[in-house]
Amino acid sequence: MSNERKRQLVREYKERPNRRGVYAVRCAPTGQIWASSSPTLDSQENSLWFQLRTGGHPNRELQTAWTQHGDAAFSYDIVAELADEPESAYALRADLKALEDEWREKLGARKVTG
Repeated sequence: MSNERKRQLVREYKERPNRRGVYAVRCAPTGQIWASSSPTLDSQENSLWFQLRTGGHPNRELQTAWTQHGDAAFSYDIVAELADEPESAYALRADLKALEDEWREKLGARKVTG
């Protein structure tokens, strides 16, 4: 692959819009569900798995379930995405919070953090 092609791929990656919305983490053996919102759904998954694999996730209940059942027992599912571009950072946070509350209630889920 040429250097120009590599630069083009990096540029395209950086320019792609972030997926924003709500994700759910499910533990198959226990049926437990945790849900949260994120302005960067794709990178949130990597961050979450890293924290759990290294034993450093702030939610002790989620971390304990991960330690007991292992990563094969967990799934990361995007349950809702924001379609419209928010007018401001404040509007984005408010939209994500409202969507998170709605989906946590629908799923009977706990918070991912805390």
